Amino acid sequence: MEFKDYYATLGITGTATPAEVKRAYRKLARKYHPDVSKERDAEARFKEITEANEALGDAERRAAYDEAAARHKSGREFSPPPGWDSAAAGASDLSHSDFFEALFGRQAASARGPRDRGSMAGGDHHAKVQIELQDAYRGARRSVSMRVPQIDSQGQVSMHTRQLDVNIPKGIRTGQHLRLAGQGGAGFGDGPAGDLYLEIEFAPNAHFRVDGRDVYLDLPVAPWEAALGAEVAAHTPDGTVQLTVPSGSAPGLKLRLRGKGIPNASASAPPGDLYAVLSVALPKADTAAGQEAYRALAKAFAEFQPRRTLEG
Repeated sequence: MEFKDYYATLGITGTATPAEVKRAYRKLARKYHPDVSKERDAEARFKEITEANEALGDAERRAAYDEAAARHKSGREFSPPPGWDSAAAGASDLSHSDFFEALFGRQAASARGPRDRGSMAGGDHHAKVQIELQDAYRGARRSVSMRVPQIDSQGQVSMHTRQLDVNIPKGIRTGQHLRLAGQGGAGFGDGPAGDLYLEIEFAPNAHFRVDGRDVYLDLPVAPWEAALGAEVAAHTPDGTVQLTVPSGSAPGLKLRLRGKGIPNASASAPPGDLYAVLSVALPKADTAAGQEAYRALAKAFAEFQPRRTLEG
């Protein structure tokens, strides 16, 4: 997506004061207003100027834009936050650029008409939050940190850290969004605040893999447990369960625990399943007794050919 230099559009620098932003906008607006201007590209230029003023004339939007500009100057390509194109319902009848909508949200782009400049809804904010898999089983309350702009007594904008306590509902899945109404960007004038959209992702886990609502667990068993069968304990995100390992089990066998996956938020919909995938853990032959046990095993299975499938 093309990055827009709003400062260049208004003919000012990044150090311009709010009053200088306003003066630059008014000067250019008088020159290019479609009702009075004779310039051939007056309408297009007026839209560009108005969009730049909406971005830089609001302290919070300007701070967000400056952060995006800093990343752009460092060589990082601008990309919109996840879900920006579906964050607000309803299509805008204004000609805001995709860049503006991606950075500030479609609600901000559609909240005011071209002749109503007295107020504007705050932009939607987007962030990712990592939760533990166990949180999806039981629900949780988590503290989320995010950086937001703050205006000092001199009118200068700086970023500070804001803490929010968020309820994680039971049954949530990775990729889903939590909407916190009114926790986004502050509105301009009488405009309402925007919303905060938190995209959920599960923290990496060495023991579990998630596919939709199904959860997979790699379950090591001893060779004699796989060969003879056994009752073994398996630790799941929702507690410990007892599993029956059938005799003659081979590595890769999946034992299904119906309904032990991620719960569903709707009581009418079934939860996922949990699959224990067997692997055979071999004891080390690092003692004399262990080495003798392996020799006895080799003697007992002298006719066993583990690489027979590779012959021919």
